Amino acid sequence: MRTTIRDIQKMKRDGVAIPMITAYEYTAAQLVDRAGIPMILVGDSMGMVVHGHPSTLPVTLDDIVRHAASVVRGSTQALVVADLPFLTYATPEHAVAAAQRLMQQAGVQAVKLEGGAPIVSAVRRLTELGVPVMGHLGYTPQSENQIGIRVQGKQADEAATLIADALALQEAGAFAIVLELVPAALAEAVTQRLEIPTIGIGAGVHCDGQVQVWHDLLGLYGDKSPRHAKRYAEIGAAIETALKDYAGEVAERSFPTAANSAKMEPEALNAALAALKG
Repeated sequence: MRTTIRDIQKMKRDGVAIPMITAYEYTAAQLVDRAGIPMILVGDSMGMVVHGHPSTLPVTLDDIVRHAASVVRGSTQALVVADLPFLTYATPEHAVAAAQRLMQQAGVQAVKLEGGAPIVSAVRRLTELGVPVMGHLGYTPQSENQIGIRVQGKQADEAATLIADALALQEAGAFAIVLELVPAALAEAVTQRLEIPTIGIGAGVHCDGQVQVWHDLLGLYGDKSPRHAKRYAEIGAAIETALKDYAGEVAERSFPTAANSAKMEPEALNAALAALKG
């Protein structure tokens, strides 16, 4: 049975920290499910870590639908949340159309939108129609050309706006809010003022939960991890070693062995060769 938004909200009320993982495909979803993590975000961060783009902006709704469907097929317990890509929620009507595809074609249980006051009408319309919505404040990657890649909310006016936006999203019906690259003290203040959960990424320990990107957490690439990420394993290095070992055994012809090969009776092969000569 899948985790629901009510389960996530109950975790906040009970003081239980909420882990979430950003993942993009079937096998990863299976592993997240087996680990007992209650939420998977199918994020537009796939633009960088899966498709090799410099930002999230090239990610299309088709991309999200395809990856989200794979994650849904791979999981049976986690609540699957999918990002709405850049400019697919410029109006409430656009947001409804995008969410319809993600829920009907991919089978996700919720969607995530970036921003505050400008998207409140879209959040309200989606929730009126029965679509669970997760908000996203602070550093919003889809706006990086406007705001830059930096911590958000350090100044008093920015902090006040962020708190007001969080309250507005809650009032519009959002069931949770991601806080990204927000000073820890501000994230704590937001968390204390909201009835709905906050999920932090680079926002300190006092959020109700945390989200990390699959590739960051597992060390799947050689680049330096961002400060807000922690590598819990070096799977990338282990994969590289395995690939080198494989290539070496192929080169020296020690793989495959007889145990890796199929067999046939010599008489059958001789008969086949004789038939060819005939």
